[in-house]
Amino acid sequence: MKTFQLEGTPRIDLGKKAVKAIRKQDLIPAVLNGGEIVEMPYNKTLKAGEKIVEIANNKGLIVTDFTISNDAVRKLIYTPEIFAVDLTIGEKKVMAVVKDVQFHPVNDRILHMDFLEVNDKKPIVMEVPVALEGHSEGVKAGGKLSLEMRKLKVKAIYTQIPEKLVINIDNLGLGKTMQVGDLHFEGLEIMNAKNAVVCAVKLTRAARGAQAKSGK
Repeated sequence: MKTFQLEGTPRIDLGKKAVKAIRKQDLIPAVLNGGEIVEMPYNKTLKAGEKIVEIANNKGLIVTDFTISNDAVRKLIYTPEIFAVDLTIGEKKVMAVVKDVQFHPVNDRILHMDFLEVNDKKPIVMEVPVALEGHSEGVKAGGKLSLEMRKLKVKAIYTQIPEKLVINIDNLGLGKTMQVGDLHFEGLEIMNAKNAVVCAVKLTRAARGAQAKSGK
């Protein structure tokens, strides 16, 4: 997976008024989740933008609020590629991935972004683009190749997640499908339903006619 460099500014002022002011400056409010789990009460000094979110059993999660510019994330968001984000927020420097992006329903402006802190020990779940390679037997016989799932959800350490999942379709015959359960990638656990169809070679009118003639 490629790495994307991103710098953010710690956000101290929270609330609706602060969010409106941030967006007027063409900035995006964002939050970094997945940080350190600490014992409560937490008596150490937090970095700028950090806060404690209590979870359970006297434990809390360190979450960081920050802002980023629209220009800074344009090449991160408007692309089919996926990235590990080398994220700097003030004095804080972590590796992260984009977890969620909220868009305005009318003008598609980015309203909010959620990032997830990652490391080389804890697996994460992430959607990865699918890429088909090869020349299907079914297409050679007159069928039409259809990619039903453009992304698959995988679970792995972030350093093991590839930029794309390459699937060979040489042996995919006419009228046949390839399901999630047919796939295997070293070091990855595919989280989608095993009977979900990833790609298929569909019968065309010409292919049906050829099949009918060969059957006579």
